[in-house]
Amino acid sequence: MALKYRRVLLKFSGEALMGPGDFGLDAATLRKVVFEVKALHDLGVEVGLVVGGGNIFRGAQIQGAGIQRTTGDHMGMMATVINALALRDVIEDIGLSAVIYSAMSIEGVSHGFNANHVKKGLATGQIAIFAAGTGSPFFTTDTAAALRGIEIDADIVLKATKVDGIYTADPSRDANATRLVELSYDDVIQKNLQVMDMTAFVLCRDHQMPIRVFDMFKKDAVIRIVQGEDEGTLVH
Repeated sequence: MALKYRRVLLKFSGEALMGPGDFGLDAATLRKVVFEVKALHDLGVEVGLVVGGGNIFRGAQIQGAGIQRTTGDHMGMMATVINALALRDVIEDIGLSAVIYSAMSIEGVSHGFNANHVKKGLATGQIAIFAAGTGSPFFTTDTAAALRGIEIDADIVLKATKVDGIYTADPSRDANATRLVELSYDDVIQKNLQVMDMTAFVLCRDHQMPIRVFDMFKKDAVIRIVQGEDEGTLVH
């Protein structure tokens, strides 16, 4: 089976793991996400994952409490580590191998990030899970996904969202909204499209890293993407 992309960085939000709830982890949803990852692995695709932490902690929760922004960002990074631990165990429960690489030093829980080490692991079939964002405050997990994608020489960054791509308007509010098949980096930046943060887009633009925005829970979407079919929106 021909593959257009053989190494991908898959980014999804922590909220994607909540399922029907409004906090924490939903077991069924967690396994559904992991089986999407397995579908890629079974095709021979090397997979790196970045997950957010919004299902556990968001900065808005502590506004006005006297907690500094940098402290709140570090709390958010720790939330991504919790999600990474859950993903690793479920991935290993279905018979695959996964390693957590954290941008924050957490002895006994994760490995420190080393691009060469990660790439060697990917080549042997390991799933790489990148936790704690970039390790620095003021940067989102979108930026972490762009950074890690570039560092591991991924072919593309796959950004999972609630809709199947970027639209001309909010499809939940405008019945006439149409999906855009592709956009340039500069189109996204100039129009200030709120799909990923601008730092992530600029980083990808400067390193010619394509981004595919798609609905992860749409059946066979990730398979269609790595086979080069039209799915979601390509930013390049």
